[in-house]
Amino acid sequence: MIARPSRMPSFFAIVTLMIISLFMATATISSAAPAGAAQVSVTKQQAAKAKAKAKAKAKARAKARARARERRARMLRGPSGLSFYTPVRSIPARHGTLIWSRVAGGSVPLQSAASTRLILYSSTSVTGDRVAVSGSVSIPKGKAPAGGWPVISYGHGTTGIADQCAPSRNTVGGVADGYISYTDPIMNSWLDAGYVVARTDYEGLGTEGVHPFLVGKSAGRGILDIVRAAHQMNPAISKDFVITGHSQGGNASLFAADQAATWTPELKLKGTVAYAPASQLKEQLPTLQGLTSTGLTPLATMIVRGMDSVYPEIDADALLSDEILPFYPETLTKCLSELSQADSLGSIRGNQVVRAGADTAGLLEILGEQNPVATSAAPIVLAQGLADTTTLPGFTDLLSSVLRRIPGNRVSLLEYPGVDHGSILQASAEDVNQRIQSWLPSGR
Repeated sequence: MIARPSRMPSFFAIVTLMIISLFMATATISSAAPAGAAQVSVTKQQAAKAKAKAKAKAKARAKARARARERRARMLRGPSGLSFYTPVRSIPARHGTLIWSRVAGGSVPLQSAASTRLILYSSTSVTGDRVAVSGSVSIPKGKAPAGGWPVISYGHGTTGIADQCAPSRNTVGGVADGYISYTDPIMNSWLDAGYVVARTDYEGLGTEGVHPFLVGKSAGRGILDIVRAAHQMNPAISKDFVITGHSQGGNASLFAADQAATWTPELKLKGTVAYAPASQLKEQLPTLQGLTSTGLTPLATMIVRGMDSVYPEIDADALLSDEILPFYPETLTKCLSELSQADSLGSIRGNQVVRAGADTAGLLEILGEQNPVATSAAPIVLAQGLADTTTLPGFTDLLSSVLRRIPGNRVSLLEYPGVDHGSILQASAEDVNQRIQSWLPSGR
């Protein structure tokens, strides 16, 4: 009998082979695991290095930008003394461009300010020339609110035409101090409330050229351009602003409001306050010719000088009397306080200003163009003292009526019995400050 081969060895062989294969596969997987983990570790290290490198580059770029800002700040740091008012390079073509600035001295710094800086910036005259204009910018104490410090741009009252009459050159007891420092309490209250206070000197007052006194378009541009330049000086200064101004500055503030939408369209005007604004100059000339008092003679002579500086058709020799002409050059060298003295224009009656028989038609036409008939989407407030003998209440009433008839204007007239020309800012402070806060909240 032939014996059959047993199937058992084959079965055990197969099982054995399977076990060996499984063992080998497990070993392979086990040996591969450390390699994968190592690869992940390398990837994390590379990512960390890349992140650190990017961070270092960002830090280097930030340092470079800081150094650039420092270099620019050094370049824009104005010189000491009167050299500050004369730019050494060509005046920038874009109006409202910062030329330079420096820490203010004299009596210019305001008590409630964290800092007050003199500022020189570009503007454009009404004849289209590039001009440098000076002024000052005061920053409130504390931290700027979100969106930056809101701004009040102020147009000052009459100080004179000579360069030393510029508010940014003021000193305690100086020749123009009485016509400048009376506003300090109001300026400080605005700073305490959280507003930047920008104060232009106007074109030609402190800087090269003759100040075009009561040429409203020129002064209005100075009020607008200083806000643009202040934002360049300190980006924490907002582009939201309110315009205010007294007397000559009241006239200028309304001209600024009229030009704001087209002259500085990126700025956001929230409202305008004109305290006892000079107006109706054309109508006042016949009144002057009937005056036997001397109080308005210096102002009238300065008005002729201001128009003479811009309009070539004005012939001062033909317009002004023989009594006035010997003192006419003093309008370029003396401030209002000096011109008002008895040894100057202060000794001449109002009815002696204009030469008898002079042709005043050209002057009257030009004076009519200086009436501050503003169109503004932002609200306008006129504040007038009823005891004012410089800006007569009747003229402000007439101005209010004209402004109210302009479509889109929102005009309020605030009147204060017993209040004279110089007291109107304080007398109206509570009412005006409430309006300003409602237009442009300061966050305080």
